Amino acid sequence: MSDEDRKRERGRAVPSGRASRLGVFGRLAGGLAGGMAAEGARRLARGERPRMRDMILTHGNAARMADRLSHLRGAAMKMGQMISMDAGDMLPPELAEILARVRDQANRMPPRQLRDVLNREWGEGWRARFSAFDATPLAAASIGQVHRATTQDGRELAIKVQYPGVRQSIDADVDNVANLLRVSGLLPKELDLAPLLLEAKRQLHDEADYEREGAQMMRYRALLSGEQDYVVPAIAPDFSTANVLAMDYLPGRPIEALVDAPQEERDRVTASIIALVLRELFEFGVMQTDPNFANFRYQPETGRLVLLDFGATRDVEPEVAAVYRRLLAAGLAEDRDAVRAAAVEAGFVGPGVLEHHREPLDRIIDIIVTEMSRKGPFDFGDRAFVGTVRDLGMQIAADRAIWHIPPIETLFVQRKISGTALLGARLEARVDVRGMVEERVAPG
Repeated sequence: MSDEDRKRERGRAVPSGRASRLGVFGRLAGGLAGGMAAEGARRLARGERPRMRDMILTHGNAARMADRLSHLRGAAMKMGQMISMDAGDMLPPELAEILARVRDQANRMPPRQLRDVLNREWGEGWRARFSAFDATPLAAASIGQVHRATTQDGRELAIKVQYPGVRQSIDADVDNVANLLRVSGLLPKELDLAPLLLEAKRQLHDEADYEREGAQMMRYRALLSGEQDYVVPAIAPDFSTANVLAMDYLPGRPIEALVDAPQEERDRVTASIIALVLRELFEFGVMQTDPNFANFRYQPETGRLVLLDFGATRDVEPEVAAVYRRLLAAGLAEDRDAVRAAAVEAGFVGPGVLEHHREPLDRIIDIIVTEMSRKGPFDFGDRAFVGTVRDLGMQIAADRAIWHIPPIETLFVQRKISGTALLGARLEARVDVRGMVEERVAPG
């Protein structure tokens, strides 16, 4: 076991005050500066002219950034997770390494800090309310960690405890992470990040609002009541507070465990997830927009999916659903001009791309329409076309002058769709996606 593994096993206290969190960013900046200076000196000694990006994205700096962001948790860690999942194939390898480490390194609160948090939320005699409380978390993520417990009246609960100071630090953490990305030289100075940062802060404040999350969880529970494929936990209001969300404990295995399941079971479960996304978009008008695999659990005994974590739930505006309906209908009709027009309307494609990079854009559209028009099951495991699309996308993205940020509402919906496709690829599922989409977007 490495030193870092031992640290995570013991737990490191989450910096909860503004000064302590700023200190972590300060130490990170100092460490990066030292690493940059050393790397710059090495490159100069070899007769090279080092670029800022090459100096900051070294293996040592990757480790420093991943460790510090994981230690901070909260908005710092969450943004790393979001960027990693949303843009993974398009990132430079060094930055992808940093963000992958942030996504996978989950530090937990040490027992003393956990006890102090629960003393504040429940009062010092809270242990008497449980016949069992496991101090080792089932899961440790960016906003909080989850513990299993049994109440004195026999209820099995999963209890999500928010890290101290996370809610208060969101705005500053988002700005600090954005500054780190700016310093890295990976983002063009001309790109206006203000709308995206503002929305990231709003989204993270929503995710840190456990009372809101509990209400959204019960909303989904009502929407899916009586369904055979899904199960949603119920809130335990007598143990829930602003910083603690208690709910039914529902057993299940990680969704990735299905990689060893028979093909037909992988196909069925993936189809269930895709069907849910389509219903969120075109029927419910509300979507849980975080595609993190940890938000799904699988029950082999019942065949059902356990749906978890509703902090990122947001309403889908009718206009957004209508744009996606037109985009998908154009793809089904193999109308490439209509696909391009819908992509512009949705904000995926900016005017600079149409003016300067029409040819690679049309090649991307042609590939996607060709794949979408195939009859029968779509093989998510066959990703031969993905490399070509990525290369064409990188060719367009190399022109930093045409970078733009799509509308926020579209970004969050697309995040869920892209994450679902990644899960399908992980399970190497085969699903008749075309048939499922036709049912939702067919006229009348």
